[in-house]
Amino acid sequence: MAKTIREKLEQREYKILSDIATKSAESKGRKEAEIQSDLRTDFQRDRDRILHSKAFRRLKHKTQVFLSPFDDHFRTRLTHTLEVSQIARTIARALDLNEDLVEAISLGHDLGHTPFGHCGEGVLNELVQGGFHHNIQSVRVVEVLEHLNLCQETVDGILTHTWGFKPKTPEAKVVQFADKIAYINHDIEDSIRAGVISESDLPKDCIEYFSSNQSKRLNKMITEIVSNSIGKQEITMSEEGWAYTTKLRTWLFENVYNDESTAKLEEYKAKKVIKELFCLYCDMLKNVCPKDKIERVVTDYISGMTDRYAVERFKDNFIPTGLKCSARDDFLFKLANLELA
Repeated sequence: MAKTIREKLEQREYKILSDIATKSAESKGRKEAEIQSDLRTDFQRDRDRILHSKAFRRLKHKTQVFLSPFDDHFRTRLTHTLEVSQIARTIARALDLNEDLVEAISLGHDLGHTPFGHCGEGVLNELVQGGFHHNIQSVRVVEVLEHLNLCQETVDGILTHTWGFKPKTPEAKVVQFADKIAYINHDIEDSIRAGVISESDLPKDCIEYFSSNQSKRLNKMITEIVSNSIGKQEITMSEEGWAYTTKLRTWLFENVYNDESTAKLEEYKAKKVIKELFCLYCDMLKNVCPKDKIERVVTDYISGMTDRYAVERFKDNFIPTGLKCSARDDFLFKLANLELA
């Protein structure tokens, strides 16, 4: 008989979740053993730790596609993360998978992303020996930099959300799909808003299959996964649906992500910011840090920056400023005295 709320929740999972779902009570645990909560399952605790982390809060000022947009309706890395979470939870709920694990993975999957989006990731990948990959950095954030001590299943999902990695749980596979579905759809919308593309530019066969309406296209992609995975051991999409999804993603890379249009011309400046800061910080640490540790420290620091923080650090170190006079507002009172005279 259950003694705590957590135990009741764990028992409920066995009653309502599918056979392939990851059960909280069967988690492989954390690197460091902890006393379990009376109120929350282990995956719920993971979700909450990620949500309250500093790295999660910084996502609100990190680029998704378009650098430091002034238009409040463009996505940031934070809103992308929330959309991934919503899509993944919808799929998990429909398939009777563990929503708490799906949400934890979704909220943590991009914690290691750089400022200036994939542009920033590309620069660090060139500068860092062995390359830089945001999914691996996300794991470093939760395991080392913020020491969240998450469950192995959550860490695996964060690591494998990038295509090409093999998730160990069906929940992680759901997030892998949800990430692609989210950015394909919202990046199309943002690109149209930015004037980079128009709706009529999208591949016609993809539009005929999914619809030109974003809501309908999003729903069809999600439905494709649910209808092709329900009652099965694997999480998948129909062969035809995946082919059109992949084609749409490839089209976005060719026409938006790697495009040299006006909306993307600021990227070379962003690359310069990161390169200059990287060299500067490596030089600053050469007398205070072991040589083999410098690159690691600088990579952690820069990858954790928001767009605006990176720009401010660049300004402080490379842009000259005029002499600031602390008494410059005195003229205001001089004018007031003149009026009173």
